[in-house]
Amino acid sequence: MNVGFIGLGHMGAGMAANLLRAGHEVHEVTVYNHTPSRARPLVELGARAAARVRDACRGDAVITMLADDAAVEEVVFGDDGVIGVLREGAIHVSMSTISVALSERLAAMHVKAGQRFVAAPVFGRPDAAAAAKLFIVAAGAPDGVDACGPLFEAMGQRTFRVGEEPKAANLVKLSGNFLIASVIEALGEALALVGKAGVDRRQYLEFLTSTLFTAPVYKTYGGQIVEQKFEPAGFAAPLGAKDIRLALAAAETLRVAMPLASLLRDRFLTLLARGGDALDWSAIGQLAAQDAGLGDGS
Repeated sequence: MNVGFIGLGHMGAGMAANLLRAGHEVHEVTVYNHTPSRARPLVELGARAAARVRDACRGDAVITMLADDAAVEEVVFGDDGVIGVLREGAIHVSMSTISVALSERLAAMHVKAGQRFVAAPVFGRPDAAAAAKLFIVAAGAPDGVDACGPLFEAMGQRTFRVGEEPKAANLVKLSGNFLIASVIEALGEALALVGKAGVDRRQYLEFLTSTLFTAPVYKTYGGQIVEQKFEPAGFAAPLGAKDIRLALAAAETLRVAMPLASLLRDRFLTLLARGGDALDWSAIGQLAAQDAGLGDGS
């Protein structure tokens, strides 16, 4: 299988590297990034560098792993974009976290062009991407998802199929990020409460994550809040804000009230208004401590 990979950011670089390591299933990997220098480490591993988007769309499948709707639209619908170049029957695998509305549009446009479209957003931070430990949520026509199986096996530890409509995978991804942000906010508030009372926050977190809340999300983000480790950002605050906004947009379309998501939107706006653009999205977990008069949240 010959594959193109577009988007070599914190997540995409590790994912593309794992495709290169799966040489028995993936014969050739062509990579493209808006900043060409991001492709050099992958070229050293055996990838071909594409000078244009179209040059990454000549194989059996092309994967996009981009920051937001605007970036995906530019790559797919722009001059010499994916839609105009991908051959009939080939597959566009969108692994970006995008809106449900854009996923619907992509599915319709690919069908019109005689191409296949699979939505396969991922759960996991950059370290999981590099270690091929991502959880992948896939949706699309069964033949398309089946064909992508070797790709998903190379990049992740498990793939969950959630239906034949690609937008279902995007909705699941947005709902998952809403839940993670909710955990971050709740942890921040609880840590501010006990911290202001003089309880050692590290001991408190050890208690929580050793008893009632043993899930990795509590350990990972609780540790970041306690240690104030928000830089470098594994997932930047503006992207977290974007995902909550997209979750709310989907909720409005479906007429589902999400009051907690509205609160999270405001928390992200507060963080960004205070200059938190370069911080990890877990930095919303320090806002409660700041509001409680604990300075930097420690």
